[in-house]
Amino acid sequence: MPARRLPSWAWVTGLTAGAIVAVAALTVQAEKGPHPTASAARPSASPSAGKPSASAAPSTPPKAPAVPEASGTGRRIVYSLGQDRVWLVDADDAARRTFTVWPGTVDPDPGTYTVSVRKDALTGSDGVAIEHVVYFTVKSGVNIAFSNAVDGSSPPPAASGAQTGGIRMAKADGSALWAFGATETRVRVVE
Repeated sequence: MPARRLPSWAWVTGLTAGAIVAVAALTVQAEKGPHPTASAARPSASPSAGKPSASAAPSTPPKAPAVPEASGTGRRIVYSLGQDRVWLVDADDAARRTFTVWPGTVDPDPGTYTVSVRKDALTGSDGVAIEHVVYFTVKSGVNIAFSNAVDGSSPPPAASGAQTGGIRMAKADGSALWAFGATETRVRVVE
């Protein structure tokens, strides 16, 4: 006598019922285990954010570098050539935000400038789509401006001999600088 085969609907029903029982059992076990808690630490928007810590124990976030002393007073954008870092400083001389940047191949001279032109988006001299472009000076015929890549990437190394004046930053930092740096905002470049 030939063996009887179960219809396919019986197999599907049996497998579905088994899966539901397994999920229910795992849910009960998960409810009995430890639960994650929210962290009070605020995430950083700098390009170095997201790097894993060597220790599993909670730690105090590193203190942000202070605004350079020789950067003037009042509301301004401060750019340190030596630290590749920008500070957005309020009128009361408190840094609202600081972050690292990727400079172009042409650095502006130390000094005080003002934001002269702002462009929502365009293509950079390196062919990358950029946004939040904030121009503040020209050196040797090269426009110097803050910006961020639309896709959030860091710039590739400049081709041999290429002169670029874009000071790139992470996307969130570019948005913050764009909101802060209206036309006529002072930009202080320091060593």
